[in-house]
Amino acid sequence: MSNDTAFPPNLLPDEASPEWFNKADNAWQLTAATLVGLQSIPGLMILYGGGVKKKWAVNSAFMVLYAFACVMFCWVTWGYQMSFGSKLLPFWGEANVALDQKYLLDPAFLGKFPNATMVYFQSVFAAITLILIAGAVLGRMNFYAWMIFVPLWLTFSYTFTAFSVWCPDGFLAKMGLIDYSGGYVIHLSSGVAGYTAAYWVGPRLTKDRERFPPNNILLMLFGAGLLWMGWTGFNGGDPYVVSTDASLAVLNTHLCTATSLLTWVALDIIFFRKASVIGAVQGMITGLVCITPAAGVVQGWAAIIMGLCSGSIPWITMMVIHKNSELLQKVDDTMAVLHTHAIAGSLGGILTGLFAEPKLNRLFFGSSGHYIGLVYGFDDKSRIGSGVRQMGVQFIGILFVVFVNVLTTSIICILIRLVVPLRMSNEDLEIGDDAAHGEEAYAIWGNGDRQENSFYRGSINPKIELPVNTNRAARQAEKT
Repeated sequence: MSNDTAFPPNLLPDEASPEWFNKADNAWQLTAATLVGLQSIPGLMILYGGGVKKKWAVNSAFMVLYAFACVMFCWVTWGYQMSFGSKLLPFWGEANVALDQKYLLDPAFLGKFPNATMVYFQSVFAAITLILIAGAVLGRMNFYAWMIFVPLWLTFSYTFTAFSVWCPDGFLAKMGLIDYSGGYVIHLSSGVAGYTAAYWVGPRLTKDRERFPPNNILLMLFGAGLLWMGWTGFNGGDPYVVSTDASLAVLNTHLCTATSLLTWVALDIIFFRKASVIGAVQGMITGLVCITPAAGVVQGWAAIIMGLCSGSIPWITMMVIHKNSELLQKVDDTMAVLHTHAIAGSLGGILTGLFAEPKLNRLFFGSSGHYIGLVYGFDDKSRIGSGVRQMGVQFIGILFVVFVNVLTTSIICILIRLVVPLRMSNEDLEIGDDAAHGEEAYAIWGNGDRQENSFYRGSINPKIELPVNTNRAARQAEKT
């Protein structure tokens, strides 16, 4: 049959759209990647900026902006190939660029679209992982230390887990670990790495730890809303195809998240007699994280069960265990990433091992193979062993990710502090954004609105001379 009769005119293959290329899949993949990008820029940028004390709004948002840009550059110059390229070690790929025209226009390792699309899609996943780590060290990490931390951690931690879990040559991928969209690679990694980094950086000022109110809860909610809606691309894009499985993943994502949020709010009301907005955001995040490793391989009823678990178990670890543990309180985890990402991510991985349905695994992986949840192993007596094995693989994955991130994050932090301090000085911590960047988020005329160390201290109207206070201590006295 000729091409003229096999395809409508607008779908005929040509040099820009070869026969292996699927326009619909490519369009969705680019859209999904952009939705994930929006979770960071501006989603987490304004969630962090609104969720911290006023004096840290600029610094917190800027940490996100810098990380997103830095990861994009590092990703195409060496990170992508180390995560998805030729095998160097069972957990690591060979470093190489992803910039050559021929390479970028060739088919990706999965999906019916070019490498250029896959590189972009995976870059926004890598970026959000670093940005989630930032949540643990907001309000005191030296920005120059953060600038060094981002490329080092991407290179010597993220690429390890990404290759091991997601690359077809990775040892955990070959073992049959189920991580649909990053419960291990992104959330467990960022939660463990963030908590470890927080330990090495040290705590905020005592008064900031005791009272650290959000400077703008409505802005924080806007960022949280972008995070939630952006998860449509986060989980819906990981089948790498416009499929029924992608649709199921999207529905399960929102179903689990809604259930988790409602569960968290219910527990707040029962035990604290108030429905907390910040608590609702935490419940939303734990739901999103928990469903991520399972999104397209579990049924709707399992998504609801996962939502009930993600809205209650991290609530218990955060609101009960953490508050009564002197050991856990020694580490200052600003945004509680240990609970919202490490605990919720581990929980999602375990529940995936329970509820992964054989047919859905076949739709996602192309072959059911040994992918089967323990629940279905018991249902099919001949596959009980496979179900038990799946649970074992899921636990092995958790142990590997925890070990890698504690070790590499610790080494990176120790090396960085040989060059620059990890933590800002106590004097600068008293001041915040002005000390770090010479800028403030909410400037009031005549009260610190222009700083002598700002690059942009000049007036828009050259005929107007703006007041400049050159005494930092005096400015601080005015604020307090």
